[in-house]
Amino acid sequence: MTKKKFDFRKKLFIKNRLVILNENTFEEIFSFRLTLMNVFVTFTLGGIFLILVTTFIIAFTPLREFIPGYSSTELKRNATKLAIKSDSLETALKKNEAYLQGVQKVLRGELDYAKFNKDSILAEVDEPGELNMKASEEEIKLREDVAKIEKESSENKTKKKKSDKK
Repeated sequence: MTKKKFDFRKKLFIKNRLVILNENTFEEIFSFRLTLMNVFVTFTLGGIFLILVTTFIIAFTPLREFIPGYSSTELKRNATKLAIKSDSLETALKKNEAYLQGVQKVLRGELDYAKFNKDSILAEVDEPGELNMKASEEEIKLREDVAKIEKESSENKTKKKKSDKK
């Protein structure tokens, strides 16, 4: 077995000659001195170079848009513009609805005309209403329970540390 490995290693470095001849005149056009190792290294480096060039062409040119999963920059730009436009349309719609509700209240007589002001109605839409930030009774009870559990677990840990030291 070692003889075969040794023969293979020898064959890798034996010099061979590649000759290209003109078939009609047998004139030598081109010739190379090669070893199997040179051929192997050349093809390996060529393959790696080809893979790198292909990767860079796909990654840094518009060709990447043809690969599933990549979206075009124009599509992203348009989606962003549409998202901004839809947000502004939503706020305008809310303002218009608030104004129309105010007008309906005036027409029904629920609100005096003197108190009706377009700016005050629109300001109500822009500013969020007062939020109830006070904790409910259930939340307070939950906080107390969690505090008790944490206190018990910390006491158990300190007892365990003291017993481990002894």
